[in-house]
Amino acid sequence: MRPLAGLLVRRIAASGPMTIADYMAECLLHPRHGYYSTRDPFGRAGDFTTAPEISQMFGELIGIFLAQCWLDQGRPAPFLMAEIGPGRGTLMADALRAIARVPGMRAAAEVHLVEASPALRVRQAGTLGPGIIWHDRIEDLPDAPLFLVANEFFDALPIRQFIRSGAGWRERQVGLADGQLSPGYGPETAYGLLAHRLADTAEGDIVEICPALTPIACEIGRRIAQHGGAAIVVDYGGWHSRGDTLQALRAHRHDEPFAAPGEADLTAHVDFEALSLAFREAGAGVSAMTPQGVFLERLGITRRASVIAASLTGNALESHDAAHRRLTHPTEMGQLFKVIACFPPEAATPPGLDPVP
Repeated sequence: MRPLAGLLVRRIAASGPMTIADYMAECLLHPRHGYYSTRDPFGRAGDFTTAPEISQMFGELIGIFLAQCWLDQGRPAPFLMAEIGPGRGTLMADALRAIARVPGMRAAAEVHLVEASPALRVRQAGTLGPGIIWHDRIEDLPDAPLFLVANEFFDALPIRQFIRSGAGWRERQVGLADGQLSPGYGPETAYGLLAHRLADTAEGDIVEICPALTPIACEIGRRIAQHGGAAIVVDYGGWHSRGDTLQALRAHRHDEPFAAPGEADLTAHVDFEALSLAFREAGAGVSAMTPQGVFLERLGITRRASVIAASLTGNALESHDAAHRRLTHPTEMGQLFKVIACFPPEAATPPGLDPVP
């Protein structure tokens, strides 16, 4: 039995079943055996590839997006150029290269990364070099205009799952069967926090909530409403949670979420409705949810792809074209991944996005 699995089996045997949220937190962030605590999961040698690793164009366009927001808000200086869940630092490196073309912007930017993984901090330092400031929590960022990126961050936050049962709910839990980790459901309970979902669900429907999403989004929204800036969230998910979206990725293939705790990435679809509500609750303006492919096309990815392609031939050109398609095509990342932004309430909706109807 793997080390973390053994620890979890002993914990459940002593204390009873744990929620899916507790299970995800242990699998991802256990200090000795957690997935993000012990490895670099990105790229071909890892378990998954994110958009910044697919093509430099993604990070460059995020940088252009933030640059336009900075210009529209009167070029505040200094300001925080921040990312939460920054991976290897690839997106930030590409975005910084893009904003360097905007007079005065790079000099005004203080680069801050919110990263809990010691292993990934080492990779980020190697990618970005000196001058980076790290934080464990978004609450630790200094007060200043904040231009922030969250790419595939919210999908890794632990979720709770509930199945509709009569006029109440049963929470999905991780227990034991024959000494092995096994999912099941707790007793039926009213769960007041889900009372509003009784109207749009039926017997057997599954609803997911992410306890950490609202406080983090509210903190981002509060800072931007008070100090200026913009935040862009890119992730996979949709509007209004319904269904079981918990998944595990291992060596670029889907795995069973309870098979190898600590050795596979666990994620769930992001509820963009909950994000939008949290940003508004904090006093910030918010955009409509937009598919990633539409957003990137509006920012000029096809034009940028053509410029890069002009200097490529052979396999390099084929890889470049494939990367463009993967980021934008509806059957790949273009439709599954969504984009939403928050900004000061008096500011215009940022480029590439639509205002809330």
